[in-house]
Amino acid sequence: MSGREALIVAEHRAGELREVSYELASIARRVADRVACALLGYRVDGLAEELARYVDQVLYVDSELLKEFNSEVYLQALLRLVEGRGPWIVLMGHTSIGMELAAPLAIRAKAPLVTDCVDLKVAGDRLSALRQVYGGKVLAEVELGPAERYVATIRPGSVGKPSPREPKGEVVRLDLKLEEPKLKRTIGYIEPPPTEVDITKADIIVSIGRGVRDQKDVPAVEELARMLGGVLACSRPIVDKGWLPKDRQVGSSGKTVKPKLYLALGISGAFQHVMGMKDSELIIAVNKDPNAPIFNVAHYGVVDDLLRVVEALKERLRSLKA
Repeated sequence: MSGREALIVAEHRAGELREVSYELASIARRVADRVACALLGYRVDGLAEELARYVDQVLYVDSELLKEFNSEVYLQALLRLVEGRGPWIVLMGHTSIGMELAAPLAIRAKAPLVTDCVDLKVAGDRLSALRQVYGGKVLAEVELGPAERYVATIRPGSVGKPSPREPKGEVVRLDLKLEEPKLKRTIGYIEPPPTEVDITKADIIVSIGRGVRDQKDVPAVEELARMLGGVLACSRPIVDKGWLPKDRQVGSSGKTVKPKLYLALGISGAFQHVMGMKDSELIIAVNKDPNAPIFNVAHYGVVDDLLRVVEALKERLRSLKA
């Protein structure tokens, strides 16, 4: 990896960096010797200083034309950066922004593109990407041929946030002359309706799976989640039955979570589900099947009927509060 530089493209919204920006820095540190960050926006000085805690250099372009995301203008700036610096790899989040930018950037930079990666590896002069295929049932390793440059998008939540570096990286403001967009303009944003809970921000998650046989048992588990100060989540079969909404689903086709405590009740541990919760600080699994795959990732396991365990935990919590 001698002298290789990774250029990550930071994302922000409403004055705050998106978590994927930190995750990109985490992967970039592992595949390159030097990490630079492209930050595009308007009045983003404070965000540049924050990013400098995680990369070697922040290159930020501050322009009113970048106030709202517009792929035409963003591509202008990114192409200048790529042509000027010649990074070995450009990393973006596999988000609406990254998906709109990655392909045209790769075409113009004459670079191979690999998308929706959960991790990257380097062996000699070869880059390989780990991707989930067949609906998350298989983890495939895709090896790319030798190239001067690569472009990759990373699935949000695939890796953790890196620790800050010491000393902080350099912050450089670039004055680029950008042209007004010709094909599209932003009229405004329509925010989605707020959900009752955001499981990705919860410190404690009680998650249910196929082991919950009857919908009438769901409220009892939800009560345990409330008593623990947590939220109720689930695996895909529960959503398929219509017992909980899609925004409560954990897994490769749902949300990736990293709580302090993940209590898995009646969840077998299918690969797709594990990919969404494996980085939790503490995983406790309850399942009647001693051979359930969930026990392979759990820190602690209980082989018993989940409803018996739920009632025992609730009784214990009540006695502690008495």
